[in-house]
Amino acid sequence: QVQLVESGGGLVQPGGSLRLSCATSGFDLDYYVIGWFRQAPGKEREGVLCISRSHTANVYVDSVKGRFTISRDNAKDTVYLQMNSLKPEDTAVYYCAARERYCSARITDFASWGQGTQVTVSS
Repeated sequence: QVQLVESGGGLVQPGGSLRLSCATSGFDLDYYVIGWFRQAPGKEREGVLCISRSHTANVYVDSVKGRFTISRDNAKDTVYLQMNSLKPEDTAVYYCAARERYCSARITDFASWGQGTQVTVSS
């Protein structure tokens, strides 16, 4: 049974940092890419970053470039999203999702999703 479980969200002040984790099980992470998506209140879910099987990061949102970093530890079946210099506009529910082969920013390309973790950036 494919499972993805996000953790690490919370309330942080502007300029702060958080590291989200996506713990996976039920499949061999070596053969999958993992995407991080987010959905802000009243907005559509959007693809933020994706990490390929070769650990290449794909960034889909310009505003997070230089601030967010994605990484993976296949031995721990976990993918991470390091978020630095957080801004109020980063407030959203963050989801990780898995698919085989290639990275994508499209929600419909991912069949397996976690339940999401709330990130709130506020003073």
